[in-house]
Amino acid sequence: VLPSPDGPAPSVSITEIRQYLRAQDIPFHDGYSCLHTPSLFTGERGDQALSANAPFTLFIDKTTGSFLCTATLAEGTWQDFQANVEMRHRGLTPIPPASSEETEEEMRQAREDARCIWERALPLWELLDEKEIEETKALFGISQVTDATLKRFGVRYLRTARSLVFPWFSPQDATLKGVKLVRVERKGSTITYVEETLPRFDSYRNLFGLPLIGRRDTELVLTGWELDALALHQAAGVASLALPRGASCLPPTLLPYLEQFKRITLWLGEDLRSWEAAKLFARKLSLKRCSLVRPGNLQPRPLEALNQGLNVTKILRSALLASHKSIVSFRQLREEVFGELVNTEQVSGVKWTRFPELNKLLKGHRRGELTIFTGPTGSGKTTFISEYALDLCMQGVCTLWGSFEINNVRLAKIMLTQFAGRRLEDQLELYDEWADRFEELPLYFMTFHGQQNIKTVIDTMQHAVYMYDITHVVIDNLQFMMGHEQLSVDR
Repeated sequence: VLPSPDGPAPSVSITEIRQYLRAQDIPFHDGYSCLHTPSLFTGERGDQALSANAPFTLFIDKTTGSFLCTATLAEGTWQDFQANVEMRHRGLTPIPPASSEETEEEMRQAREDARCIWERALPLWELLDEKEIEETKALFGISQVTDATLKRFGVRYLRTARSLVFPWFSPQDATLKGVKLVRVERKGSTITYVEETLPRFDSYRNLFGLPLIGRRDTELVLTGWELDALALHQAAGVASLALPRGASCLPPTLLPYLEQFKRITLWLGEDLRSWEAAKLFARKLSLKRCSLVRPGNLQPRPLEALNQGLNVTKILRSALLASHKSIVSFRQLREEVFGELVNTEQVSGVKWTRFPELNKLLKGHRRGELTIFTGPTGSGKTTFISEYALDLCMQGVCTLWGSFEINNVRLAKIMLTQFAGRRLEDQLELYDEWADRFEELPLYFMTFHGQQNIKTVIDTMQHAVYMYDITHVVIDNLQFMMGHEQLSVDR
């Protein structure tokens, strides 16, 4: 749940952050999406000024002001940062903001569970039966990936769950912080990959492949999937990382780890949603250093390109610069237009699986469009829209709910019932199982209720878009948000 309206994180501008650092004599330099400063937490005496010769391991997000120290993993808000600077001035040692004991315990348990799985998993080439190795590799589409590549990235196989296991190692000390399990499900001719992470998705922040990056690496390819990172390294020898949640979101806490790269190529997948996501992430990462690989028949995802024997280096060279000028000629748009003609189905948006009739009317959910549902009180607008939004959310569309009319507990109850497709009040023993699955959805709720100041609501939305890469916002309903007396004003 996002911060409640009585205490939303006060926004801070980049100018205020720079002025504060100068006033406090804290040396800093300007990065792509963060400001870099020496860390407050790496053991220098509190009353001494921070030295410009110390390593600049603390990163301050230019958009939100929140910070992360990559040396000690201390993180917090801009207000936490200021409080720690005050402590230094008083000669005290700054204390990283603590997370709740409950969260600490959860993370410790997740790390323990991850370690057990990791120890039970085997490197693929250690399976006794050659035939089993070949079948497993074929199942995951990695017959072309060599054992050396799997070994380099530390990929293992958990026989009991028939899953590949991808480790999350801490870049500081190479300890195991978590794992991701990927298994294959077949329905007829379609293959889907089912992922599970420890710790849970919202605290799983692994840039897969990070410990293998050298200090001197300045170019990077960012992918949406671990197996794509393997394929890229093997086929082109480039530094490559995979995002923890694929093309659905780039958590701002990962930005500090990407600051060292002068050039980042985004190659997230082979559909238009990956292309849209790449354009969105490039804005976060700073357009001037980003290039994008355009999806197309001759430019599938990296693993597919390796399997088809395509020239991966050539595809990377043909990546388009993300920062285009304000005026373009048709020649520059030509490829984009062709892409839209080839992928007419994808261009029309994400289809609803539960509402085929709706697909005929609206074609699908597309960014930048506004849809208004109207109807008399009690006609089922909220019930319908919650299922409509849930349908998209289950397909990975990051969704933000602003329910001004009914509270979040009731709304979540409706959505959970629709998600489970059963009356949970009659089967309470199933509640935890369904609630755990529901929690994995990229779904967020604003905590407003009743009439609200429109600026506060829009600020909260913008914050959510930056933090969670929200692409679908639901407001229920406009009248409550505006207050009834303003309906005459055209807002």
